[in-house]
Amino acid sequence: MPMNKIHVPQELPSTICHSINRLLHDSLVETCAVNPDDFFCLVTRYPPQDVILHPSFLGLRDPDETIIIEIALLGGRTDDQKEALYRDVRQRLGDIGLKPDNSIIYLLENQPIDWSFSSAGSVKSVLQL
Repeated sequence: MPMNKIHVPQELPSTICHSINRLLHDSLVETCAVNPDDFFCLVTRYPPQDVILHPSFLGLRDPDETIIIEIALLGGRTDDQKEALYRDVRQRLGDIGLKPDNSIIYLLENQPIDWSFSSAGSVKSVLQL
């Protein structure tokens, strides 16, 4: 049950943001065995003056065009799955015309007790895990 946050330059069209989320979700399903129905995303936009990114830390990037992809998901994926996710997402970004090097991707892993989708309580209690 990932929650994706996509931080993008202010001027990036909404259609591209939706494409990024779709490719991200498809990649999570294919590389990390995420349930296809777990589809949650928040897009945040930043003006150029409000982003501070090193232009060459572990690779060259244009800070004014960089997208940051934050994925919160249940823990348990292997390092190989995570590496496959990073490769796959970047390839898909290139497929929609974005420069793969202008992306930063990171994962925040947690447990079922850390999620709640309704007044019924945590995912742990609802699913009785």
